[in-house]
Amino acid sequence: METNLNKVLNQGVRHQLNGLLCKYTNVMKGWQYRWFTVDPLSGILSYYLSDSTSAGDDVAPPAHVLNGSPRGQVHLAGAVVCPSDEDSRTFSIGCASGDTIKLRAADARARQEWVDGLRAVVESHTKAMDISNSTPLPPRELLAASDAMASARQALYLTEQCNASLARAIENIECETFSPTDPDLLLMKAISTASTQCLHQCLSLLQRHQEIHTPHSETTSVN
Repeated sequence: METNLNKVLNQGVRHQLNGLLCKYTNVMKGWQYRWFTVDPLSGILSYYLSDSTSAGDDVAPPAHVLNGSPRGQVHLAGAVVCPSDEDSRTFSIGCASGDTIKLRAADARARQEWVDGLRAVVESHTKAMDISNSTPLPPRELLAASDAMASARQALYLTEQCNASLARAIENIECETFSPTDPDLLLMKAISTASTQCLHQCLSLLQRHQEIHTPHSETTSVN
């Protein structure tokens, strides 16, 4: 049976895993353009500094991408790729290391292409992890763990929605007592966002743990 990774490569989607994306750096610098490349065979996501100021500038990689060293790299095995509910362009990658990368594509279609491609690479390399020394769970416990993971994903999705709603409410607040720049409201918004990102990291670790303890026969592709 053709794996999702082979579908990505055979359908010519590989070029869609190279291009310009906005990366959230920190509170001070906010969103910055970076050139991203994904090697489906190694499962490595790399990103480089970019002078571009528009997502439409990603026709070809900058010269320093071809000749220089990446600004950062992460392995996608065990990662969780989640579209954001705050808009139609943002998505995040919760790495197995615990780090979270927040990205923004040019439009909704570009986001979906990145999410689909990244998830295919994640699936392939997560299954390829060495599980020879792991002890498979009994079928009943395996089913319970699967149900628990599904519940956790649903809870995280609802948490993302609440976080996005809170952020919009603070940004659009019209009140004589408070303003969108009120320190207490900004602190509340920051804590909510940080908590959501922490939950992403926890889910990523749980998913990796589940994959390691799942027998090969149970890790079939879900298309």
